[in-house]
Amino acid sequence: MPGTTAGHTDNEIVINAPMDLTWRMTNDLESWPQLFSEYAAVEIMDRKGDTTTFRLTMRPDENGIIWSWVSERTADRDSLTVTARRVETGPFEHMDIRWEYSEVPGGTKMRWVQDFAMKPDAPVDDAGMTEHINRNSKVQMERIREQVEKRAAEAGTALGTAEEM
Repeated sequence: MPGTTAGHTDNEIVINAPMDLTWRMTNDLESWPQLFSEYAAVEIMDRKGDTTTFRLTMRPDENGIIWSWVSERTADRDSLTVTARRVETGPFEHMDIRWEYSEVPGGTKMRWVQDFAMKPDAPVDDAGMTEHINRNSKVQMERIREQVEKRAAEAGTALGTAEEM
């Protein structure tokens, strides 16, 4: 859109757990309401190969508003990437997401890259949404890290601390 800049975020975290466990837990859409603190429900609408279309419903925000939208997500285990986009864009002109995973000393690095633009009548502009996504991604990634590491420890597959390696 002329005269506007698009939003872009890039966040990552290292999880002290094997790639396979991290991949399975973070890509199990049905478990997202337990994995993420912000999601209340996931409704799988369609699955074709590695591509899933689903409705994601948030918990009420600070104003009591419940946001919901349809996304399409393709997980590619071979390349350790996931691409997603909002089908129902809501306040976004577009929202494109890429998750990348890589094995690193101390575990699995999970990276989330989001490119988006807000509609002119959205309740927040691109800069405001960038700030919100960056702040919230850190909270959600930490929550995910804790849950995956707990599961790895329970299974005896934690990789040890960076100092031990």
